[in-house]
Amino acid sequence: MTPNIAIIRIHNHALRGFPIVVPIFLLWIPAILLSPFVLLVLLGLCIAGRISFWQAISSFWAVLCALPGTDVRVCADGNRVTVRIL
Repeated sequence: MTPNIAIIRIHNHALRGFPIVVPIFLLWIPAILLSPFVLLVLLGLCIAGRISFWQAISSFWAVLCALPGTDVRVCADGNRVTVRIL
């Protein structure tokens, strides 16, 4: 399953954070339109690097499908940033 929504929350020492919802599924529309060009560039890079084209696509798709459920938290100097991918 590919990721659909990301929730970003930024906490500052002076302000309480509020969630920012980013609809990732809207990025699929330009990605589909640009995919022929991206695949041609990827094919050229795979040929130049002597890497299997299908294995490169398979690896990219596996990483993309593993993104849902990712929870990243960063804290520094009283500031916190949280990113959740659903």
